[in-house]
Amino acid sequence: MMKIREGFLFAHRFFGDPKRVGSVMPSSRFLAEQMVKPIAWDNVREIAELGSGTGAITSFIQKHAGDEVDVILFEMDKQMREYIRKQYPQFPCYTNARHLTQKMNELNITELDCVVSGLPFFNFSVSMRQALLEQVVQALKPGGLFITYQYSLQMKRMLADTFIIEAIHFVPFNIPPAFVYVCRKK
Repeated sequence: MMKIREGFLFAHRFFGDPKRVGSVMPSSRFLAEQMVKPIAWDNVREIAELGSGTGAITSFIQKHAGDEVDVILFEMDKQMREYIRKQYPQFPCYTNARHLTQKMNELNITELDCVVSGLPFFNFSVSMRQALLEQVVQALKPGGLFITYQYSLQMKRMLADTFIIEAIHFVPFNIPPAFVYVCRKK
């Protein structure tokens, strides 16, 4: 029942602002699994998720994270943010991922082990993409992971200019099919 409600909320918000939401449906479990699979959970103490949506990936983060891991969520859409705050009250959830390092400072977090992102980067202006990626680079510890999915390979060059791309995985069982970029801070 909750998954149906999430799907309706996601579709409603997508049709209201497709450039910001990026997809008509939440991420599939196959995509969510692929997003958290490369993370060495035994070594993770702080992680952020950008573009949490209705929590499709957040639920997988919660399963792996344990109580010792600080999880910070970011969701721009007000209705989805309210929804995710109710589903995951233990995780602070903020509006704008462009304020990632500011929110980390407020939480006394000096660096992140990993950033997971569902942001539709290619829908944003080049300056917005650069600002977001700059925040991720500043937030990550040396060698930290940045894992994001996109619906095309159009972000490959920008990501390669900013990170070391360790792998790109194609996930066909998602609507639409997606590419998961596993990147490491240089």
